Amino acid sequence: MSGGGEPDDELLGRVLLTRVLEPGDEVGGRWVRELGAGGVVRRLREGGPALPGASAKRWAGLLARADAARPGRDLEAARDAGVRFVPPGDAEWPGQLDDLGDARPLGLWVRGRPSLRMWALKSVAVVGARACTEYGAHMAATLAAGLAEHGWVVVSGGAYGVDGAAHRGVLGAGGATVAVLACGVDRPYPRGHTQLIGRIAEQGLVIGELPPGDHPTPSRFILRNRVIAALTRGTVVVEAAHRSGSLVTARAAQRLGRHTMGVPGPVTSGLSAGVHDLLRGEAALVTDVADVVELVGDIGELAPDRRGPVLPRDLLEPASRQVLAALPGRGVAWPDEIARSAQTAPDDAIARLYELRALGYVERHGDGWKLTRQAVMSVRDGRGPG
Repeated sequence: MSGGGEPDDELLGRVLLTRVLEPGDEVGGRWVRELGAGGVVRRLREGGPALPGASAKRWAGLLARADAARPGRDLEAARDAGVRFVPPGDAEWPGQLDDLGDARPLGLWVRGRPSLRMWALKSVAVVGARACTEYGAHMAATLAAGLAEHGWVVVSGGAYGVDGAAHRGVLGAGGATVAVLACGVDRPYPRGHTQLIGRIAEQGLVIGELPPGDHPTPSRFILRNRVIAALTRGTVVVEAAHRSGSLVTARAAQRLGRHTMGVPGPVTSGLSAGVHDLLRGEAALVTDVADVVELVGDIGELAPDRRGPVLPRDLLEPASRQVLAALPGRGVAWPDEIARSAQTAPDDAIARLYELRALGYVERHGDGWKLTRQAVMSVRDGRGPG
């Protein structure tokens, strides 16, 4: 169990407060920043007047929660489940989470052997729709596997749909992945992903803010997304409707100054409408792993130039391409007409035409010239003659 060098009462205080304060509670986070976790716990244990920002009703609820909390028992249950508690300041704490300010987690419950801090240094979030299409699942798995092969850690939420596809893509590639849960890390959710989350814990990391045995709620799913955004260098959204929770992750990433990326989908798909809204803003359009790595990677990790295949006519000299372009798609043209269209001298046009005839692009008809049948077809479908 991690102690991070903090006093025991501070560590126990943070563990206790994971039972008392909801994730992302900025008022509670301010109390911890100003008084320390131990100081907040003492105020709760004493049952005195409410701390600033808490109504009498809310303070009463916090007092009841604090009275029921048993931090020692939680640490013991975590230890039995192979889970450790990592508070801020611990050697394993990812410093980028401090960017959340007073919404920073009180600590993280971590299941798995690797160092969370080291893994988070080179990580990317891949998130998206739960009810994704085959296209969304394919893109999530392909991107995640490619990132793993490039040495990146893929972070997601362990949910159905895009999250699950991303995790499976990494596991299939033998890579590193982190699942951030909105419940206790010893209690996999959704239940249908129990086996998947178990595999992630064996090969990677499963983390969360909530203590052992705690259950998820709709608000906890939304608040969990800020951790995914803060933990990683950038967030890729693969399929998201207008009200998708994955857009919360993307917007949190934008506020934190992280890279925000979206994979475009069919314009007719409602599941891509949210992604397209992101792309109309400040998000970057990505279509493969090279695009992602160019944005989030180190200097020099550039995506290849996006070009179509090199066609035979691309190998012609510019002057010859200009003469070829001057010939009509149908019928015969005369050298003077071709020269005028190509903006060159008639003698030069004739020399280029003989060169093009040798390459199979044109043929001579008396004093006129026309495209060969193969050349006409190749111009239509983008190939060279033959």
